Amino acid sequence: MTFELAVQAIHAGLIVGVPTDTVYGIGADPRNEQAVGRLFELKGRPEHNPIGLLAASLSQARQVGEIEGLAADLAELHWPGALTLVVPSKVSLADWVGDAVRRTVGLRVPDHPILLSLLSEVGPLAVTSANPAGGPETLTDAEARAVFGDQVAVYLEGTAPGGAPSTVIDVTADLPLVLRQGPVQISLPSGP
Repeated sequence: MTFELAVQAIHAGLIVGVPTDTVYGIGADPRNEQAVGRLFELKGRPEHNPIGLLAASLSQARQVGEIEGLAADLAELHWPGALTLVVPSKVSLADWVGDAVRRTVGLRVPDHPILLSLLSEVGPLAVTSANPAGGPETLTDAEARAVFGDQVAVYLEGTAPGGAPSTVIDVTADLPLVLRQGPVQISLPSGP
């Protein structure tokens, strides 16, 4: 029942709580400008810090971003898993999802069965950790509910294992760049 409510909430432009393979998250429809705005407001996230997307599969991610060459190789090796790839965007998304100026988007396929089921049903979601910006991360639906209460429409039950946020690699230039080192260790130059 909660799963169906989460699907309905996403279609209605509301925020949902979701367990991921790293930390518990909150997410919204990345095509809905108002929903993404509420996500940023709820988290207190700076506008210049774009949110990436979680997708159910490589094929679903390819509907949103150009995943070819090295990006495809990395995705096939590490997805599902804690690797976010910044790639050229193929679609228009809400402000602050990806980088509108560079026309790029961060994409990841998480390794969590509940979240993968939801993503298969509703498509890619803009997801960020379920904590106020700079605050301690939450790992369960109960912890996230204690932080956000009724501001999140539906919390999917589940526990995230914790640990570091995903590794982020920008593969939009000739030389790929590690923007954030995380659980997936890849030897590339590091960004600023």
